[in-house]
Amino acid sequence: MAEEKKTLEDLGAAVAEKAAEAAAPAAEASEEAAAAPAEETPIVEAEVATVEPQIDDLGRSYATGKRKDAVARVWIKPGSGKITVNGRTDEIYFARPVLRMMINQPFGVTERADQYDVNCTVKGGGLSGQAGAVRHGISKALVFYEPSLRPPLKKAGFLTRDSRVVERKKYGRKKARRSFQFSKR
Repeated sequence: MAEEKKTLEDLGAAVAEKAAEAAAPAAEASEEAAAAPAEETPIVEAEVATVEPQIDDLGRSYATGKRKDAVARVWIKPGSGKITVNGRTDEIYFARPVLRMMINQPFGVTERADQYDVNCTVKGGGLSGQAGAVRHGISKALVFYEPSLRPPLKKAGFLTRDSRVVERKKYGRKKARRSFQFSKR
């Protein structure tokens, strides 16, 4: 572009010329391809992203689950459905039926009840937070063992870490938001 373009119309014309020049060799190449004898072009299949199962030497999958302050380390392997938490059975560790139901939800959603043995260790938090951490860990371990189970677990919301934690105490307050009792006199 030796000469300087002063208006938008001049610039538009220059761009159109460049586009025409670029399109001409492409049109000639397509005419040559049409004139050439039909060759078989190899069909390249789209690579489907398949996720490999993550299984260790002992045939287990490991995942970490978290909820509130509780952290659960979970190992699953094919078995009869026995769940061990900190060396105790789930009936003893999680005495309330609601908590036991909570940790069995991933197996119910994926229709894998009594097909996997679960061994886990849990630290921190209370029983409710620990049950939520175990459920999160079981869900992630199931996905690592069988990647095809991800859609139903994701839809049920078991793969999402519940990020709600206790609000910190503020100064000048009794708890996070509770004020001291107000005395008028």
